[in-house]
Amino acid sequence: MSAQARIAVIGGGFVGHCCAWLLQQQGHQVQLIAPATAPQGSAAALGLLMAEVYQRRSGRGWRLRRRSMQLLLQWQGQLQLPIQRGLLLLASESQEWERQQRLVQQSQSLELLSAADLSARVNQAALPELPNGVIGGVWSEGDGQLDPMQWIQRLQVASAEQGLERVEANVIGIDGNGGGPWTLRLDNSSKLSSDWLVIAAGLGSSGLLESLGHSLPMEPVLGQALELQLHRGQPAWSGCLIWKGINLVPRPNGRIWLGATLEPGDKASAPALAELQSLEGTAPGWLQQAQVLRQWQGLRARPSGQPAPVLEQPQPHLLVVSGHYRNGILLAPACAEWAATQIQNS
Repeated sequence: MSAQARIAVIGGGFVGHCCAWLLQQQGHQVQLIAPATAPQGSAAALGLLMAEVYQRRSGRGWRLRRRSMQLLLQWQGQLQLPIQRGLLLLASESQEWERQQRLVQQSQSLELLSAADLSARVNQAALPELPNGVIGGVWSEGDGQLDPMQWIQRLQVASAEQGLERVEANVIGIDGNGGGPWTLRLDNSSKLSSDWLVIAAGLGSSGLLESLGHSLPMEPVLGQALELQLHRGQPAWSGCLIWKGINLVPRPNGRIWLGATLEPGDKASAPALAELQSLEGTAPGWLQQAQVLRQWQGLRARPSGQPAPVLEQPQPHLLVVSGHYRNGILLAPACAEWAATQIQNS
């Protein structure tokens, strides 16, 4: 492959933007094809970065998480974007607490906090009043959170400055077999030609691949989230809180993000949203009194019958970088690097 290739990236979420930006950085001629609407998967994400608190310490998932965190810290400097560092994973059951103790034994970067330790931090106003039933937790200074839409907007600007072309359209047909240029037919009646095709379109990836004779079944999983305004006088704290799979993300000006639900299918559930807001009936008083400013939702793509994410080259010059489920924000940089490596080594 020559130093510069024509590459079409299909998908306007965080993964697609990371792929497009990195490939453009490496000197390729990149077109990012996506409709102007907000990306479904990234819209559901709160941007949690959970690598060090990942239970496994081997395998592909662990390698992708570690590499992505390394890349994110590099990209943070290049793109001049913030990452909120620090994450507290709370335990509500004895088995979960035991797993956390074993996890801390395997990592020197994690701190185990007993119920007494957490109470002391609450009394020192370093943490807010915690949900009912907390029996301990793990603090990770190396994990954290980023604002997905803020990063997408900056990636758009940075990519455009490097010469990336953004095409606001849907792909309605793909012609080619990898033996020559791909031809993409768009819903604006135009066509594009490329040497490589990177499909990072979330749930839309299945239909695109099916048109090429490849099967990638995926299930939609809806996520709902809330932005809340806390009452004055509530202690500010640093780092995200994770409780029973629910994420509490402190935001500027006394606000927090709360999310995101796991609802099979594409229909939002009012009871699920109520359970989220009440932390399944364990919400402390300050959270119960918070004012809801907005709510939103998005769809994640969960691969059927195989682990997330899907990183495959089903035929020459065709890459699939999709099906990230709940970890698209964290895993996007390492997956973009995987795609760039396949192109470089071809």
